[in-house]
Amino acid sequence: MRKVAIYGQNYIKETTQKAVEKLVEVLIEKQADIYIHREFLDTQFTQVKTNSKVDTFTSLDSSFDLLISVGGDGTILRATSYVGDLGIPVVGINTGRLGFLATIQITDIHRALTEIFNGKCKISERSLLSVTTTPMHNDLLETNFALNEIAISRKNTTSMITVETHLNGEFLTSYWADGLILSTPTGSTGYSLSCGGPVIAPDAKNFALTPIAPHNLSARPLIIPDSTTVTLKVSGREEQFLMSLDSRIVTLSNSTTVTIKKAGFVIKMVELLDETFLATLRKKLLWGEDRRN
Repeated sequence: MRKVAIYGQNYIKETTQKAVEKLVEVLIEKQADIYIHREFLDTQFTQVKTNSKVDTFTSLDSSFDLLISVGGDGTILRATSYVGDLGIPVVGINTGRLGFLATIQITDIHRALTEIFNGKCKISERSLLSVTTTPMHNDLLETNFALNEIAISRKNTTSMITVETHLNGEFLTSYWADGLILSTPTGSTGYSLSCGGPVIAPDAKNFALTPIAPHNLSARPLIIPDSTTVTLKVSGREEQFLMSLDSRIVTLSNSTTVTIKKAGFVIKMVELLDETFLATLRKKLLWGEDRRN
């Protein structure tokens, strides 16, 4: 019998309600042990809340076989903070918009879960970034990793910041910009892409450095090996700057040195056999389509 966790964001949304109802129905059919995140369960309709076959969780352990994220890609990013290095496979039900990670539609839940429970799926191992700071920031003691990107940006100012950047100890450049993004292949279709960064295949062993609105116009996105250690030092008119790890944000002083490298573990994303990264690109980014026709 499988032990399955369901995670979503704790606000009420009709499409999410429908997805959870369908999920619970199918998981009961599959004789799975169902655990819904406690705060997320509070947003559900009574028929799910009062179902005797539904339990709750506030944290995960290695006894779980699967985590199902209900929402968009942002929900999956938040879910990974619960998964961490436990190796629990993650699958996303899309009740959001674009969905590069959350690809299963509500109408396809039964078929998708049947294939997953029958082993007719594949696992895509996604690299993560880990960050340390000198001095160490307390908010990073428990969760210091990101699946999509780690971004440095200005705070409380319209002035640009300078981000002095070293790769494996060697000086690269000082970016004069609104900020700087270090993206994984998974995150290459997110914030980095919107700032002009390249799309990277999920299984590529690379990261991307993408400046945010650089003043020095010759600054361009740079692909680096994922074995690279990136060291950043910020200066500017303000005494503090922001660092985001996917959806989590911390405030750091300009005296802080930020060191980023590849994390020592991966996130396992469950994909159906008929899903491919190239097909997702064509579908989500409308490649090959001409809207004028």
